[in-house]
Amino acid sequence: MDAVQAGERGAFERLVKQYQGLCFHIIQRMVRQPDDTRELCQDAFLRVHKYLHQYRGESSLQGWIGQVAYSVAKRHLERKRIPLQDAADPEAHQALLENVGDGFDLEGATADEESARCLHAEIEKLPPMQRTLLTLYHLDEVPIAEIAAMTGLAEGTIKSHLFRSRQRLRQALEARMGATA
Repeated sequence: MDAVQAGERGAFERLVKQYQGLCFHIIQRMVRQPDDTRELCQDAFLRVHKYLHQYRGESSLQGWIGQVAYSVAKRHLERKRIPLQDAADPEAHQALLENVGDGFDLEGATADEESARCLHAEIEKLPPMQRTLLTLYHLDEVPIAEIAAMTGLAEGTIKSHLFRSRQRLRQALEARMGATA
């Protein structure tokens, strides 16, 4: 980052190479359209370059770039009027927060090839917000605090989305596979 801010030749290209996977993953999980994803990734890195002077090092560079990618994808979905999440049941919100640690083992649910295929198919059906949060947390192993920094969501909100996503996946897998997931 220091090299980029100092204007060192090739430094920004190295930064892009290092974080393009993260940027692509976040945007692709939310947007789902390959052409839009590529264009939005370029837009995200243009924004990173434009606002590089505002990065103060208060959060990790990965978190900051993830935040830019998330906001670019979110604005795109809002412009297209695509809902980021399912309508929440206000009465269930408190119960969800109380049961965040539901014991659902996402990796265990993918123990064999058929289960993995079914799980990934069901993940694709989740709303953009839940799909993105679930994959960042469970598959990319990004800590909740860093996801909160990227998305601007409260940690409790993220935990609630994760709980709802796991619950929805469990129900879908049980119905699809005829067993307790």
